[in-house]
Amino acid sequence: MTLSYVTADIPGLGGAIKSGPGHFVVEELPLYEPSGQGAHVYVRLSRAGWNTRDLVKRLASIFGLKDVDVGCAGLKDKDAVAIQTFSLSLPAADEDAVARRIETELPVRVLWARRHGNKLKTGHLLGNRFSVVLAGVEPGALVRAEEIASILRSRGLANYYGPQRFGLEGDNARRGREVLQGRGPRQSWLRRFLLSAFQASMFNAYLAERLERGWFERLLTGDVAKKTDTGGLFDVADAEVERPRFESGAITYTGPIYGAKMRRASGAPGELEQQVLSRFEVTVEALKRAGLDGSRRPARIILQCLTIKPHDQGLIFEFSLPKGAYATTLLREFMKNDQGLAAVGEED
Repeated sequence: MTLSYVTADIPGLGGAIKSGPGHFVVEELPLYEPSGQGAHVYVRLSRAGWNTRDLVKRLASIFGLKDVDVGCAGLKDKDAVAIQTFSLSLPAADEDAVARRIETELPVRVLWARRHGNKLKTGHLLGNRFSVVLAGVEPGALVRAEEIASILRSRGLANYYGPQRFGLEGDNARRGREVLQGRGPRQSWLRRFLLSAFQASMFNAYLAERLERGWFERLLTGDVAKKTDTGGLFDVADAEVERPRFESGAITYTGPIYGAKMRRASGAPGELEQQVLSRFEVTVEALKRAGLDGSRRPARIILQCLTIKPHDQGLIFEFSLPKGAYATTLLREFMKNDQGLAAVGEED
């Protein structure tokens, strides 16, 4: 599926990411700080060469815990330098001793260890801060990059799911469709994962069509909007009344994560949602049978922080994104080169 660009009128820079050590750094922005008291030890560490799931298993093994007793806020790529927080259910352990043992048994650097009352769960973060080197770009890339950045700051970023959601072969969505049709693998966790990829592909199709129709920078009557500070959803009864809040970035419209209980848009955006569902030849009944409740995802992101500087191998991009958004989605607007994004793994 070809995804429309917000900056389609400007040629890309080419280049590739992760072409050298330290070229991709991601740091979690926490939703809250640990209180200093409680049954869980929060450990902030810097690591590379580990995917999040394997690191959870290893931390559990070191302290004799079950995997479920180790929490994290999101997934981070194996081939990145990641600054990430984990929680461990260790009511009686000394925090400093926990930190020393982790550094002794794992090739990571512990930044701090502090207590808190609850387990760290998926989504317990504000977002992520990135520092990414784009190597091998075309001559004169910095000027063109600033042109693209100026448009994105003005128009916003389309919040597509990144290619890592669809797997190295790009076939996770196709396999998810097979699960929806009653075929595919038997493992329940893998079925859920593939179904999620299929939902992501439908969301991307909706957003790409919205761009093609010239609706990307417009709030429409009938949209389901989201407040960017509290996350609350509401139906847009009059787009003109809500336009000032939309233009200021206080609210954004959302796109469909299709499911049987999904809050549906009405009017023109609701019709588009139904058209995309029909295009994929999916019914609400099939989504219900698969156990997919559905949800809403912010479709447009206002960039709060984006700087671009020269680097001896190309350009270095520094930016922050809200949780659930993909660095690769931003970088593809600059690169216009999906092959340069091939070396991506998990990220959320």
